[in-house]
Amino acid sequence: MDTFNVTIHAGDPARMRFLPAEALVDAGASYTMLPAALLRRLDVPVTGRRPFVLASGDLITREVGQTWVRVDGREVMTVVVFGDDGGPTLLGALTLEEFGLGVDPLGQRLIEVPGLLT
Repeated sequence: MDTFNVTIHAGDPARMRFLPAEALVDAGASYTMLPAALLRRLDVPVTGRRPFVLASGDLITREVGQTWVRVDGREVMTVVVFGDDGGPTLLGALTLEEFGLGVDPLGQRLIEVPGLLT
């Protein structure tokens, strides 16, 4: 599947300031990951640490928090992972689902999808 980037905006917990970030759309990643320095500039508090498995199979632990993320003018409060500065920025599956968005890999765009209730 082709990958593509979108511009997202990370906000502070009070929803007063937002900073842009180019994020790789990665529906295989559980959570959205942003550079730790960006999240610290926005005063996003660390609420815990969680283990993550990388594509290589390596297990790492990262700090996590919750803050506002804006995509295409819409905002949701979501879990964010404090990533390495200079490392990848990811728009993950949980955030995509919270926005009601899916991935159109051929058109390299995000599309609205209905939620599932069974």
